[in-house]
Amino acid sequence: MRILAIGAHPDDIEIFMFGLLQLYKSRNDDVFMAIATDGAAGNVLNYPDLVEVRKRETIDALKSLGTPVFFGFPDGELSLNKNIKQKIKEYIISIRPDLIITHAPEDYHSDHRALSSIVTTATGFICPIIYADTLMGVNFTPDYYIDITCFFKEKKEAILSHKSQAPEKFLEATEILNRFRSAQCNAPKGHYAEAYRSEKRFPFTEIRHLLPENPKNRPFYINSLDSMI
Repeated sequence: MRILAIGAHPDDIEIFMFGLLQLYKSRNDDVFMAIATDGAAGNVLNYPDLVEVRKRETIDALKSLGTPVFFGFPDGELSLNKNIKQKIKEYIISIRPDLIITHAPEDYHSDHRALSSIVTTATGFICPIIYADTLMGVNFTPDYYIDITCFFKEKKEAILSHKSQAPEKFLEATEILNRFRSAQCNAPKGHYAEAYRSEKRFPFTEIRHLLPENPKNRPFYINSLDSMI
């Protein structure tokens, strides 16, 4: 399979999609990645050459998956850019993916919401799309849960590669969310899951066969409720 992940900013793929992409990579699927913006608005620690710093951080963070494409659109202005839709459509056509992963339309960040709409429109009938969970799962109702426990250590390291962003806060939020999604599947302590929702439209109404195997449910006993979290 050919899998394409499109994130709005440097570090978005790491925070929202990394575990699933590692699973695809581990089974020898082809993984492609693209970053829409230059990340220049995220000057948390006041780097004078932030765009290049964030590019290097992203390349290092994603090296186990491949090298991402950087579109370099202005950070914070995706909804205002008239050229991005055509460029993303051309890129999608060049990749010919079997599945695209991007941000959810209800995400907290305006660039994430804009990219979600742009990717959905640009993709058309080319292939199915799944939307990644939102930060802390706010307003997001999953269709699919993906067990990423075996790659969670690598996901943490990838997030921490973004030193310019003081990444500890994002790591903490990600750890809480991925543990919560796993607990929703009644998985044991120490397990982690990413959650996704599909864009249900003809002819892509059933796509579970395109995703890795879902987490295994444990038998549920009332007196073991305290072991769930």
